[in-house]
Amino acid sequence: MKRSQAILGGLVLVMTMATQPSYAQAPPVLIYSQALSPAATVLIQEKLQQAGVYAGRADGIWGPDSQAALERFQQTRSLQVTGQLNQATVATLGVTPGDLLVARPAQPPAAASSGAAVPDLLSSAAVRNVQQRLRSLGFYRGATDGLWGAGTQTAIERFQQGRGLQATGQVNPATLQALGLDPNDPAAPRRLQ
Repeated sequence: MKRSQAILGGLVLVMTMATQPSYAQAPPVLIYSQALSPAATVLIQEKLQQAGVYAGRADGIWGPDSQAALERFQQTRSLQVTGQLNQATVATLGVTPGDLLVARPAQPPAAASSGAAVPDLLSSAAVRNVQQRLRSLGFYRGATDGLWGAGTQTAIERFQQGRGLQATGQVNPATLQALGLDPNDPAAPRRLQ
């Protein structure tokens, strides 16, 4: 694949919930793993060059050399070697998650139709679409309010298990596609199949 394969695994959107007693479970976390844009990949490659662990070109293509450099960076900085850009790695590189998301260039129509693009974050409209689809499939009984809560989290996990997907509880392109939603625009109305 020519698109960047670096995954921003640490990008986390915590949905606010009503204050709960201290003995209650922590609020659920919504995580959307996504491919970095070529511009964001160039930024990471440049940071890895500055750190002295990457000798390749900062070309926006995430390949084996970039992957090895990321793992070397994590190892030399005493970070957990995950091979993914998590919050600790991004912070240690001196990059904010917002730096990786801003100014994403518009995708040419061919890229959009190929399924190569993924959304940055799930908006409330996208969460509402997920909830409506989970409800219509019998996995969710809560309100379709666009707020990520424990019921939505549990429903996603059950849906993933029922469809033979990895039951991570994370909304990813494979889960959106299985729900019949557009992975490039999960806020869009459901596709007819």
